Amino acid sequence: MDLWLIFLTGLTVGGLTCLAVQGGLLASTIAAREEEDLEEGDKRRFSTLPVLAFLTTKLIAYTTLGFILGSFGSALALSDSSRVVMQLLAGGYMIVVALNLLNVHPIFRYAIIQPPRFLTRFIRNTTKSKDIFAPALLGVLTVFIPCGTTLAIEAFAISSGSPILGAAIMGIFTLGTAPLFFGLGFLTSFLGDTFKRKFFKIAGVLVLYLGIASFNGALILSNSPFAVYINLSGGQSVTSANLVGGEQVIDIFVSPTSYSPNYVKVRSGISVRMNFTASGGLGCTSQVRIPSLGLSRDLPLNGTGTLAFTPTQPGKVIWTCSMGMYSGVIEVI
Repeated sequence: MDLWLIFLTGLTVGGLTCLAVQGGLLASTIAAREEEDLEEGDKRRFSTLPVLAFLTTKLIAYTTLGFILGSFGSALALSDSSRVVMQLLAGGYMIVVALNLLNVHPIFRYAIIQPPRFLTRFIRNTTKSKDIFAPALLGVLTVFIPCGTTLAIEAFAISSGSPILGAAIMGIFTLGTAPLFFGLGFLTSFLGDTFKRKFFKIAGVLVLYLGIASFNGALILSNSPFAVYINLSGGQSVTSANLVGGEQVIDIFVSPTSYSPNYVKVRSGISVRMNFTASGGLGCTSQVRIPSLGLSRDLPLNGTGTLAFTPTQPGKVIWTCSMGMYSGVIEVI
């Protein structure tokens, strides 16, 4: 397996998709700490310690996860329902932190992660220790809120069948995502020190958007009636299924950020076979789900994955990526 390709995946599309899910947690933690400093009259400049703490514990956690996945295989992988719950919690946390940054109500201050009292007493003479507690803890917890690209890399770690190779795959991928997270931490802290109050409003809006997107994506994955379907891949491309040997066949091209076509028409009562062909890029689109039918499929890096079902009544069926952000519509007529 080409580990250099794994690193490049983390550096490019992996970093971007992980940033969408996990970046808000890091940004909200640093911004909250900056706001606390401002209230206390502290004029400190950007410190690398919180970001390094987040990245270091995240690297350790994912390397350990890779070791476990490589050792024991798919039996230890999180279930789909577990991932949905963790994504809901992550989205909810980001929303609450954003409301705190926007000063909506003082009650939201209690949502900010703080060291427990016994640990605070232990480290109260070491100011920097308190500064890095929350980001360090979040770095570990990101194991439970993986982005779509991370899930694809985890599948590679599982398939390796080797604890050493599994650890190397997850560790190198995490290192690849590090530059974007470090840049986010730098901008969050630097701009917070420069623009002060205005920054907190901007950060609050951005974190709120990330939180809502994550929470809504989890609702889509759980087939909730409260989900709002917004296709982030852009315009709509429409096609109708081809009848081949008594079966309706649909060929769909998959990129890291879109499905094409993303609106297909099929007839009720005739079996449907959807062929999803990946372009070689890893993203949350590398896993396809049809929540209402309970179907899912992991796509190969370069190849085709198939979902098959028979529609029984007219209506619209949604398929989506592993994060609920990129989707398509199957219209049954």
